[in-house]
Amino acid sequence: MMYYSRLKMLGIISVCLIGALLCLPNFIKSPSPALPWRQVHLGLDLRGGSYLLLQLDLKSLQHDRLQSLQDQARQSLLDKSLGYRDFQKDDQAGVLSFEARSESERTADMKAVEAIPQSVPNEFSISEKDGRILITLQHDALLQRAREAVSQSIEIVRRRIDATGAVDPSIARQGDDQIVVELPGVSDPEHIKTLLGTTARLTFRLLAPNPNVASMGSTMLEDISTHTQVAVQDHIDVDGADLTNAGAVIDQQTGGWAVTFQLNSTGATAFANVTRENVNKRFAIVLDNKVIEAPNIINPITAGSGQITGGFNARSASDLALLLRAGALPAPLAVVEQRTIGPSLGAASIRAGIISLGVGFVLVVMFMALFYARFGLYADIALFANLILMVAILSLFQATLTLPGMAGMLLTLGMAVDANILINERIREEVKRGRPPLQALQAGFERATGTIIDSNATAFLAHVMLFVFGTGPVRNFALTITIGIVTTLFTTLLLSRLLIVRWYARTRPKKLPV
Repeated sequence: MMYYSRLKMLGIISVCLIGALLCLPNFIKSPSPALPWRQVHLGLDLRGGSYLLLQLDLKSLQHDRLQSLQDQARQSLLDKSLGYRDFQKDDQAGVLSFEARSESERTADMKAVEAIPQSVPNEFSISEKDGRILITLQHDALLQRAREAVSQSIEIVRRRIDATGAVDPSIARQGDDQIVVELPGVSDPEHIKTLLGTTARLTFRLLAPNPNVASMGSTMLEDISTHTQVAVQDHIDVDGADLTNAGAVIDQQTGGWAVTFQLNSTGATAFANVTRENVNKRFAIVLDNKVIEAPNIINPITAGSGQITGGFNARSASDLALLLRAGALPAPLAVVEQRTIGPSLGAASIRAGIISLGVGFVLVVMFMALFYARFGLYADIALFANLILMVAILSLFQATLTLPGMAGMLLTLGMAVDANILINERIREEVKRGRPPLQALQAGFERATGTIIDSNATAFLAHVMLFVFGTGPVRNFALTITIGIVTTLFTTLLLSRLLIVRWYARTRPKKLPV
């Protein structure tokens, strides 16, 4: 129990040296090719940055679903050769209504719309009032769709922010319809706000027969290239969801910036069909209900790829390509709260954290040296190694450190001190019972080891669960504690014992200094 082989000693010392090596990049400003350059990143509260609270637009989500239901209802009625009249949407009430072509078809019409697939259970109900057939969206189903839309939006927001090069962004859900975005180091979030405030839903639609007047099944939209209003058909011929890639390029003909796109097989087939059947007609490229351009179809486009020109510059073309690659948001996101945390506040937090960590460490060192003499100094060495190993593991995974994370490190050091005190007290008890030094050391470590492992095992499990189910600062706190428990067991049960064993083997004392 008190014997260490050379291999075991070499292993313990190697772990400590590797830990020190991994720690160094956090204290050196310029990257060194000789070091494994991985650093602990500072969180928003330490480094400063931007905080955005985004809210999903439920009205837009409801409007889009009603529009989709209208298309599905029309198609379902046409498939069964049933007629209809006067489709109307009430976005405020979430109701879609229409009249049957004749009384004899009313029952068949209701059965046809009842057969429309529902995206969530009990999404809508079918009823009849004043001779009109009503399709009513249910509020609970809308909330469920909102929750699903938020989950989908989080992934898209993450892709967009990652593409900007932001380091360690934190993106989390808040409630049913909100998303919290924290951007450490980003002091000017306007560009990010522009990216996240764009739904980026790209569609391809034909213009109405008379582009100057909106007729049934068409809507007047702004043409941003001519700053005029044009009538665009509501029916979507090709959806931007079928895009597989997009990029910013320089147009070889005009020398201006353009965005190229590539469609998957479904989109390519639809694109080929609509361009083949509508040669010499205008085909609108619509982004978020604004017409980017509406060129004439000269020849069928069958390659499944194309190019968008619309007076782009390098920045806007690159941003649009980024948005198209990341995918369209299921509904617009509005910034309802924005805060910027200055670097000076973060520096003050770091200074306060370092002071508290330093003062706490010095007090612990003095206490251990005062009450446990040489063994207290060995415990202090193990404690310092514990701190180094914690920072090393956080650096290895390039984890983000926040104020709660620093609190977790302090708490871990306290737990490590408790473990060393427990060992020293057990050894002291064995000495008082009159045991020889070697037997007192062995019995002291044996009695303390089980207690230390049991208490740390339960704490480890509790903090793993906290990390799995927690969010933001809570996860950071749980992460540092979990790592700290592992390093505490290593330094307390292996390193401090190694120091004591080597001291005993070298001096063979008649009495233990504890």
